[in-house]
This record gives sequence, structure tokens and C-alpha cells, in this order.
Amino acid sequence: MSVGTPAGHDHWFEPIAEHLGSAYLRYSFTKGTVQEIDFLVAALGLAPGTRVLDVGCGPGRHAHELARRGMVVHGVDISERFVDLARRDAPPGATFERLDARALSVEGRFDVAMSLCQGAFGLLTGAGEDERVLAGMARSLVPGGRLVLSAFNAYFAVRHHTEAEFDADTGIDHEWTEVRDEAGTAKRVELWTSCFTPRELRLLVRGAGCVVDAVHSVEPGAYAALPPTTESPEFLVLATRPAAGAGRLTPAAGGC
Repeated sequence: MSVGTPAGHDHWFEPIAEHLGSAYLRYSFTKGTVQEIDFLVAALGLAPGTRVLDVGCGPGRHAHELARRGMVVHGVDISERFVDLARRDAPPGATFERLDARALSVEGRFDVAMSLCQGAFGLLTGAGEDERVLAGMARSLVPGGRLVLSAFNAYFAVRHHTEAEFDADTGIDHEWTEVRDEAGTAKRVELWTSCFTPRELRLLVRGAGCVVDAVHSVEPGAYAALPPTTESPEFLVLATRPAAGAGRLTPAAGGC
């Protein structure tokens, strides 16, 4: 399956984001931000002052909600259009920059690193690119810091996403769809999304040097501590960067 990057861009999603602009926030999957953050605050024990890195932040909906609750959030996204939108009306404590998630270089600065709603992880189709993003997220954490990511459920894609083409070799779901900008102008676009099983996610996160605490079945706006099933569109992974001196990870520690 060939995935092309348009000339003048670093990623195939950039021109789609440029076309969508703030219309991205009209989609139903963006309407559950408060519930999603409610769940993460409770599950991770987040408190005012917690330092959060939001990787693939899009227009900043999760970062804004965290900052409104007193967290200090830095969002990065490959789309300059989305970063501009995120900066607009950003609450105190939320900052943003245009950055390719594959080039994360910060080390040991954040208490939490997250990538939700396929903001970065899962939209990378080149060999080893998801591993690069996870490694960068893990490096950004202080010892004992928490890693959070959502990913498309490969079982759900095969069973229910029948309008798309699923490549069993790569695990990539490919579809054509129509997106509209703020004025309602339609554009036909291609989407490529990597899909994963819980075992694959555990292995990837362990490979980045983190311990998997849980893998939940979730859907946008309905995050809950539910076991993995074939019937949820996404999985949510919660993991921890081991504290200094914790030693090498064992297979049991990763939950595989």
C-alpha cells in the first residue's frame, strides 16, 4: 500500500488539516473532550501543576481542557494550521508549537506524555515511525511519569469498518472520504490509519522502555476502564516510565 506525502509537506495529513481548519471540531468524535479528560484525571491522579506533553494535539481541545484544570500543557502538532488554532484563545498554562512527532527531542521534562485520537501515533505509516514517536514520548517523561495513547482497534476495523480497505500485512486501514472546511467546501481525501491489537500495543510500549499498566477498550467521549474487546473502535493504553534503578523490564512487567 503506497502512502504519498504531498509536495511541500512533511506528512500526508497536513493538507487535510489545512482544508479542515476549525471545522475539524464539528466532527462528533471531538465532542467528548471533557469526559475523556475526566477519566484521565481520575485514572492518572492528575493535579494542578502536572506537566503534560500533548503529542499530535490538533487544535488543542485536550490541552485546553487540561490547562483549564490547572495543568501545565505543551502541545505539538505537525499542522501549522492546527497549531495556530490551538494558540487562539488558549487558557493560561497551555503552549503550542509546530513539531513533527517523529523528531521529539526533549528529555525528562514531563509528568505525562499523551497522544490521543490518532493525533500522531497511528497516523504514521512508514516502517518504524510509530516506534520513533513512542520512544520520543518515553524520553520526555520524568522517571515514574505516565504515558497515554489511544489507537485504532484492528479487530474492530476488520469486523465493522467495511467501507475501508484493511491491509492485513501492514495493519493499515485505507479509505476515501469527504471533508468540509469552515465554509462547507467539500474535498475528497485519502486517509491511512494504523490499527493495532492489545498485544502489539504492549510490545511497542515495552519496546519504548515503559511498563504497561492497562489497555482499555474505549470510544471517543466514553473512556472507561473496560477490558479489550473486538467491539470498541479504539484501545487506550496507560503506561509508566520506570523510576531510576528499577532495572530491566521483564515480559511479566509488560503484561504480555
